[in-house]
Amino acid sequence: MSSSRWYGDDRLHYGVGIEDTFIPHERVGHRKLDEYELTQHYSHWEEDLDLVAASGAEFLRWGIPWYLVEPAPGQFDWSWIDRVAERMHELGLRCIVDLMHYGTPLWLENSFLNAEYPERVASYARAVAERYQAVWSDFTPLNEPVVNAEWCGQNAAWPPYLEGQDGFVKVIMQLGRGMVRTQQEIAAVHPDPTFVHVDAGFLFEGETSPLSRGLLEERRFVALDLITGRVDADSPITGWLTANGVTDAELQWFRDNAVTPDVVGVNYYPRFSKARIRDGVVDPVRADAAGLRELVEAYSARYQRPMAITESSLVGTPEEKIEWLQQSAAELAALRSEGHEIVAFTWFPFFTLVDWLYRFDSQSPDAWFREFGLVDLVRGADQSLDRVRNASFDVFLELAREGRADDQ
Repeated sequence: MSSSRWYGDDRLHYGVGIEDTFIPHERVGHRKLDEYELTQHYSHWEEDLDLVAASGAEFLRWGIPWYLVEPAPGQFDWSWIDRVAERMHELGLRCIVDLMHYGTPLWLENSFLNAEYPERVASYARAVAERYQAVWSDFTPLNEPVVNAEWCGQNAAWPPYLEGQDGFVKVIMQLGRGMVRTQQEIAAVHPDPTFVHVDAGFLFEGETSPLSRGLLEERRFVALDLITGRVDADSPITGWLTANGVTDAELQWFRDNAVTPDVVGVNYYPRFSKARIRDGVVDPVRADAAGLRELVEAYSARYQRPMAITESSLVGTPEEKIEWLQQSAAELAALRSEGHEIVAFTWFPFFTLVDWLYRFDSQSPDAWFREFGLVDLVRGADQSLDRVRNASFDVFLELAREGRADDQ
């Protein structure tokens, strides 16, 4: 791609994403979770990319399995990534590269808590940007930092298996440092990068416990606020951070090294992005298009940057997916007409994913299939997972064509 300033053309770009969670660590009761392996993307990647192109998508959110690409510190195996990047280029697909989608390499002791993590992830990102600068210009330093900190630092589900608010803060600080250093290192070697920072769009209903709703609503912004240097003595979140061990010097480092997203991405799922929380028990609440509007307005006002819906979809019938596509398109059109700079909508995941709870179970992947996609996975007698378009595929294609037509 010769230029990455695609988001400045005043239209809505349609894209898709391939689920790319990688948790290679195993322990008793915790299986390896590699979505590319479980959905057979490693073997069907050419077909998958052809389907993405056929859908009319202009871009693809797609992640690199860091743990496979850098099997030992400083030693890289680019063989598969080279082939994928070349095919994307041939198809004219813009790739928004997910550099970090949850998991770290097995050799990085204590995962995100490792003192070297920020520099290790930045070094890997620099290597990616340098090698693929002729074909890739769009990068997400780390997907959903708050979700990452919850699963790794608060709920002890993923490495480094910490618990509580103390654990959350320890992980989010390391993630933030890594995000800053990743952006700095990419900018040092890539001539024209675009940084699409991706947050999970949390909404809450009623009062919450053990953390108050007010604190949770501030905490959802904590990573973006840190990396953009917004957290100072007057910030609503500062007292909570310092109560959990963060020093003034650490906050000053973020202010001294502040980075700016080119595009702020928000992930929104109408059936579980909003929740009631009582005594730590999460009860999802359907929010539909009203929730999408609430998030866009909140992030737009706070950061005043171009915005993308970087993930949205639902598990349901093709008719339900079509309804959500149409509702989303209508709501985003209304928001854009009101002056919100929304530049992209992403159906994510493009095809069936394996629920993360597979990791804690012994059943086959099929038992955990969740049909979020425009394309369904159907296991054949030879155990290969066939890719089968459902009716929502054609509706997405039409919306994508209309989006492109706006540029004619």
